[in-house]
Amino acid sequence: MASSLTKDSASTTGTEKTFLGHPRGLANLFMTEMWERYSFYGMRALLVLYLVAPASQGGLGFNMATATAIYSVYNAMVYLLALPGGWLADRAWGARRTVAIGGTIIMIGHFLLAVPVEISFFIGLAAIALGSGLLKANISTMVGHLYPDKNDPRRDGGFTVFYMGINLGAFFAPLTIGTVGQKVNWHFGFALAGVGMALGLLFFFLGTRHMSADSDVVPTPMSETERAAIIKKILMWLGVAAVAYAALAVSGHFTVDWAIWPLTIAGLVIPAWYLLRIKRDKDLDQVSQSRMSAYVWFFVAAAAFWGIYDQTGSTLSVFAQDNTSNSLFGLDFPSSWFQSLNPLYVMALAPVFAWLWVYLNKRRQEPSTLSKFAFGLTLIGLSFFVMMLAQAASSGGVKVTPLWLCMVYLIQTVGELTLSPVGLSLTTKLAPEKYASQMMGVWFLAVTAGDSVIALLQLIGAPTDSSYWFASQGGLAVLAGVAIFMYRRKVQPLMGGVH
Repeated sequence: MASSLTKDSASTTGTEKTFLGHPRGLANLFMTEMWERYSFYGMRALLVLYLVAPASQGGLGFNMATATAIYSVYNAMVYLLALPGGWLADRAWGARRTVAIGGTIIMIGHFLLAVPVEISFFIGLAAIALGSGLLKANISTMVGHLYPDKNDPRRDGGFTVFYMGINLGAFFAPLTIGTVGQKVNWHFGFALAGVGMALGLLFFFLGTRHMSADSDVVPTPMSETERAAIIKKILMWLGVAAVAYAALAVSGHFTVDWAIWPLTIAGLVIPAWYLLRIKRDKDLDQVSQSRMSAYVWFFVAAAAFWGIYDQTGSTLSVFAQDNTSNSLFGLDFPSSWFQSLNPLYVMALAPVFAWLWVYLNKRRQEPSTLSKFAFGLTLIGLSFFVMMLAQAASSGGVKVTPLWLCMVYLIQTVGELTLSPVGLSLTTKLAPEKYASQMMGVWFLAVTAGDSVIALLQLIGAPTDSSYWFASQGGLAVLAGVAIFMYRRKVQPLMGGVH
């Protein structure tokens, strides 16, 4: 298959192979990312279902609140750890080595989940979060390295091909890993996710010679003194944590809450601290300060969006299993299959939206970035109003039609395609020059903050089995979207000329 997708490049000596007209290394990075996303979304489709399944069904038997909190904290840590992942590549290992190390840690983590021992499961979950942070922060950078000329006309197309790999992996994962986990054995499903990551690593290492030499470069390497100081601090804090948790374990007081609460608080404090640190930097001029003031509001709104959106693998996943008839047009299917709807919708609708914005722009009718952002936030809120109705329809043990969830995921996907690209664009436009690279990591911290808020709500006892759970969050998101739209003319001046 690979040979049929390669051809001689007309722009080179005639001997260089290309992948769909792009540098040959894109094929290997495409396959690496596809299989990594396959493992990530496949495991995620099973995670909460396994946590809430009783021991008699092979699960861990957690209550819904604890299971959702674990899921939310895990998601939050994946995006939080992307920051140190990028830092390690810049200061210590380079992008290629960091991706290789991250992928290996992810693979080990999945295989640890496959071991039917509770402590192994949580160690594996931590490993996947850590490895995902290392890989996620750098594999896109490696795609960019394939195009040393920033004006290469193939560059945007290369990222589009790479993005399709993400969605292909996310689409097939629940259909296979979800089916094996739910119908055969939970741990076989987790093991299949590990096999997926192993395949991704295989493609990555086979393509080493096709990667750019820039991916091996450490842009700002640490001095030996700095490296020693950092290692000393890391070991000190790890030692403090190890002693503290060992004492809790020995005394018999350790519960999973001792791990969830500190991580939840970190997921809220670190994004707030990072934004405040940038906002209060005295090196920033007045325009940059004003832009950061505007960005804080967008960040909070994005956190609300992702906090709702990421519940596809938690509250919506449990609703699919417990309250939805998993049969349509005579076809029976596992509840985890619903997790394939979002990537399917993205692949179908992304080209439509790309065409729509160009079409409207030519007629000078394209909505402003603020209006798009407000629309996306409003849609994610409306999706939870639909969930409120679905929850009400399922009262008394009634199994509702799967079309409810199909509609919810469709609304959320349209909201994602409206808000997510705009959020990335706004981040690059509003970023102070001093923090141009770091601000992309800050944008991902909105996911961390949103998921941490959901974890916190679960920890303090918010009822997820009630219509009020969906109604309250949906209402707040809609109000935030409407507020951004109504006050867009007042927010615009803070953006310092950015449109």
